[in-house]
Amino acid sequence: MRMPGSGIPVTARAFRWPRKIRLSMTRSAASRSAVSEQDPPFPWLGLITLATAIFVCVTSEFLPTGLLPQIAADLDVTEAQVGLLITIFAGTVVVTTAPLAALTRRFDRKHLVIVVLVLFALANVAAALAPSYAWLVAARVLGGVSHGLFWAVVGAYAGYLVPKHQIARAVAVTSAGGTTAFVLGVPAGTALGTAVGWRASFFVIAAVVAVLLLMIVKFLPAVDHRQSLATGEIALPARRDRTVPGVLFICLLVLIVVGGQNIFYTYIAPFLIGSAGFAEASVGGLLFVYGGAGAVGLVIAGMVGSRYPRGGLYVMLLTVIAAVLVIGSFSGIPAVVIISLLVWGAAFGGIPALLQTRLLHTASPRVRDVGAALLTTAFNIGIGGGAAIGGALFDVIPVPSLAFVQAGVIALGVVLLVVADGRRAAASRGAAAREREAEVLPEYTSEIPVPPQTGSIPRQRPAGR
Repeated sequence: MRMPGSGIPVTARAFRWPRKIRLSMTRSAASRSAVSEQDPPFPWLGLITLATAIFVCVTSEFLPTGLLPQIAADLDVTEAQVGLLITIFAGTVVVTTAPLAALTRRFDRKHLVIVVLVLFALANVAAALAPSYAWLVAARVLGGVSHGLFWAVVGAYAGYLVPKHQIARAVAVTSAGGTTAFVLGVPAGTALGTAVGWRASFFVIAAVVAVLLLMIVKFLPAVDHRQSLATGEIALPARRDRTVPGVLFICLLVLIVVGGQNIFYTYIAPFLIGSAGFAEASVGGLLFVYGGAGAVGLVIAGMVGSRYPRGGLYVMLLTVIAAVLVIGSFSGIPAVVIISLLVWGAAFGGIPALLQTRLLHTASPRVRDVGAALLTTAFNIGIGGGAAIGGALFDVIPVPSLAFVQAGVIALGVVLLVVADGRRAAASRGAAAREREAEVLPEYTSEIPVPPQTGSIPRQRPAGR
């Protein structure tokens, strides 16, 4: 075959169809594939089971938040020391999650979830029986170990159960477990602990985990999390995967946002009682209001997350900032505090799901488990770091001022997000410009090498040879 009008031979490998024909062929192939390969049924039971497990774990993690006064009085420690139980729990997760995820990467995911939940049940029984603060700290350490590995496994599990285009939907289902923990779990645990003692709340969690284990065995599908290599492909270390920088930025953003949230939220019970003037018995109901609003926020995130993932995240972050600024400024007006709690809960309720979806879309399948482990680590550094900062400031500044600190930290996260999205948009425009430039090149190419010297003209063979 010869290039028209040149006499230069062109091999079949160098021939390129015109762009319009290539696009038509690609669309036809995609259409045939869509018709012949339908998506498997959406795994509702498996995802709901995961959501239930998340509900129990999140409830246990944040249960001391609503029981600060009761635990402090029973164990003869300060409320700030009880607040540090959140930091200890989260710090254990930070230290152990990545090593345990690496050590267990070859284990079956479903079996690993079962083992982790058994350890988690034992940790809650130990917390309920704690005769001293030191014993309770040890129980929280055991709970943190199991909790970290649980999230490293479960954080990526939904991504293995569904195709990539259904990840946002699957994450919304599993994230409902965390939201429901704030809606029902923590408020119910707080109400139970206030009525009959904080130890009963931890006993109930252990019993729920026992029932949950049966659900895991029955309804959670097993998954194959190992990624096979193509013929001739060489396995690269995870750190050299091109999606790692994006994953690390999302983890940094999670650390900042969650850290800012927990500077104030960890000490919400003392704020509601001491600063806002609510009765101790009403704290559970107010946390229920906050969590219920979070459920609404999760639904909103599911609705706008697939169409406006970036815009939705910006709006929710800015709304959180505005809500906590109002709470801090008008802490003495109960009606304003309740309305602001509603807005705060609705805005923050969808943020974790949007961030997790963004990570699962950003990370390649090969580093998805690593990304989930790093995300868990970032969440818990944020939780523990925020609780520690709040604890350090608790006796130094008025409790309502913690809301201003939270607003400032989350505002920093928004600034970083704007910068990162701006750089990504600039890179996308550059790639699009290069693609347009490539399209104006001839549709036929020869195998004659380009001379290395600028301006030199290659010697062409006669057309007959």
